[in-house]
Amino acid sequence: MEIILLKNMDKVGDKHDIVTVKPGYARNYLIPQGLAIVANAPNRAKLAELIKIEEEKEAARLEEYQALAETMKSLDLEIGAKTGTTGKIFGSVTNIQIAQALRDKHEIDIERKKILIEEDIKTIGDYTAEIKLHKEVTVQLPFKVVSE
Repeated sequence: MEIILLKNMDKVGDKHDIVTVKPGYARNYLIPQGLAIVANAPNRAKLAELIKIEEEKEAARLEEYQALAETMKSLDLEIGAKTGTTGKIFGSVTNIQIAQALRDKHEIDIERKKILIEEDIKTIGDYTAEIKLHKEVTVQLPFKVVSE
């Protein structure tokens, strides 16, 4: 069954893609959840209009994201973690903690899904996280993990 995705979906496709999925998956999950619509002729015609409107909105937001990226490069972000005597963290630092630290200390609200950490953070030290603000704007955010 061909559908038009209304949101980005892992392992299925990106927003506004026309993809083929099993009919049961489309009818029982994607369409009732508002994640997709059937790719029939009227909906395909509406897709062009949706894409045009979305591109105009994203172009306006692009300047905001670039300004935010410049401010984020200069941030001094510290994340506190409970550690043992050897400097090893109990658990690990995740993108949730980075998003919370940005929100609390710098009043910047970033979705945790947009924050990517390449390595497991299990010791105190300096690290870098990649933040995807937009398709064209990514930021390397340096942060420091310190003992609480």
